[in-house]
Amino acid sequence: MRSPKRDILVVIKDPVNEQLLEKELNQLNSILLLAESPAAFCNAHELVDRFRITTRRKRILRESSYRRLRAFRFLINKN
Repeated sequence: MRSPKRDILVVIKDPVNEQLLEKELNQLNSILLLAESPAAFCNAHELVDRFRITTRRKRILRESSYRRLRAFRFLINKN
């Protein structure tokens, strides 16, 4: 599993040892990797293309790869 470089702020009430904190950060990282995956993104969005709505994963990922969406295409969050 890849380990992305990210800044995570963890606020802990009681002092803990370094190993426990490292374990907690690894678990948080694995949860975030699942939540930020392309499959999760496609499950949470649908693409509106002028006259039709699609939930096809390939089309959603292709359209979201543009810096700005092309004309008459909208990503709608289903949540």
